[in-house]
Amino acid sequence: MAKFVRNVLGTVLTGAAAWAVLIKPRTAGRPDLEGLQMYDYAHRGLHDAAAGVPENSLAAFRKAVENGYGMELDVHLTRDGKLAVIHDSNLERVCGAEGRVEDLTWEELQNFRLLGTEEKISSLSQVLELVDGQVPLIVEVKPVQENHAVLCRRVSEALEGYAGLFCVESFDPRAVFWFRRNRPDWIRGQLCEYYNRNGEKMNPVLDFILHHLLTNIAASPDFVAYHVKDRDAVSLKLCRKLYQVQEVSWTIRSQEEYDMVKNDGALAIFEGFIPEVK
Repeated sequence: MAKFVRNVLGTVLTGAAAWAVLIKPRTAGRPDLEGLQMYDYAHRGLHDAAAGVPENSLAAFRKAVENGYGMELDVHLTRDGKLAVIHDSNLERVCGAEGRVEDLTWEELQNFRLLGTEEKISSLSQVLELVDGQVPLIVEVKPVQENHAVLCRRVSEALEGYAGLFCVESFDPRAVFWFRRNRPDWIRGQLCEYYNRNGEKMNPVLDFILHHLLTNIAASPDFVAYHVKDRDAVSLKLCRKLYQVQEVSWTIRSQEEYDMVKNDGALAIFEGFIPEVK
């Protein structure tokens, strides 16, 4: 009996040690995040569709700058290798049209308007020119299928030489790993949530690996951006406890959620309200 218990205990301890290694973020040479920590971040800009300011539009980014907020934005790769700032690959929700960003050229995308307004889909270079270092940027890299390497390279080229404060993040650990290998001095983050919770059809093994941050050993992120509804995730708690990783919480939609995450030291990406700083 004692031998059996020892064997079980040994297996558990070995598994726990392996888990701790797999979820480890960057610790040695971790960049200074103080500049990013000074701001709250408007999700897809400070947008308000009812007021004619759609998400991920130059109008929304301008409004964020005017109100002193950092901003989170999403980047897709067009068919001709341009960087389109838009959340969805499919154009139906935001443009009321069929087609995917990845299947269209930049010129073709300029024929569409965002959420019934006159705002066009913007390019990453247009956003960088508008913001011009006035507030920090969280640039989410959104690979589709196998285009992560090309997309990351294009984003890297666009941000090279940008004087403002920024970081990059992605749900795809291959993209985060790309920046680890090719831009090790840049601040990089791993986005995460319980993927299958909302009915997404993801392989359950892959879902387990991703939402438990088991790719951190390769991607080595500087921060972990986790869905606010999933903050009870064991791996996130362990990353904070063992490695003091910076948590970024999204998408905050109430003052109550904002107060909760800020009290825990997380950065807040908010939407749909103006947070009151206490």
